[in-house]
Amino acid sequence: MDMTEMMTRDGCGEFSSGQRDTFVNDAAEIRQIGLIFKARIAQSKVEGDKPWSAKYRAYKVGKQFEDLARLLEKAAAKCEAVDATYSREVLDLPERRDKALEKKQQRKELRQLTRAKAQGVAAGTLTESARGLAADPRTTGQTPTMPNAVQPEPQYVHPHAYAPNAYAGTGDPLGNITDHFGLPEAM
Repeated sequence: MDMTEMMTRDGCGEFSSGQRDTFVNDAAEIRQIGLIFKARIAQSKVEGDKPWSAKYRAYKVGKQFEDLARLLEKAAAKCEAVDATYSREVLDLPERRDKALEKKQQRKELRQLTRAKAQGVAAGTLTESARGLAADPRTTGQTPTMPNAVQPEPQYVHPHAYAPNAYAGTGDPLGNITDHFGLPEAM
């Protein structure tokens, strides 16, 4: 197969399916050959064998055939993985990028609409608040003023808990920490 033809979607699929079928068939044949080897070795006796020696030798040889068949099946799976990865990462990449860019653009437009709506709501709320707090100067001819409200002195339930600082009313600066505590560094 030509490499240029193989690098198309159909070419890569045809190559991987052909290799996969070959590996699966070879694995089945290897497994059958392994069973035949195992059976023949288990029945052949060598002089000086213990009762289970032939079966143990057969198991060792059969294990190698089984490993070989398993590796061929893994190779068949890797052929499918090559086809899937090549299709996803190379052939489908431009289409996936276009879709991702389109989704990104839609999210950006949605965020802009949301911002515009939030700004409109905020502006409407501020306008409504301004109308509710102040009279319209065009209708009254004067600007509204706030009355001078005197704040009442707070009434404390436990006045000793909120006693003012001793230095608060005198205007004297606060003392140094060494005036209050006998620190050895300051002496």
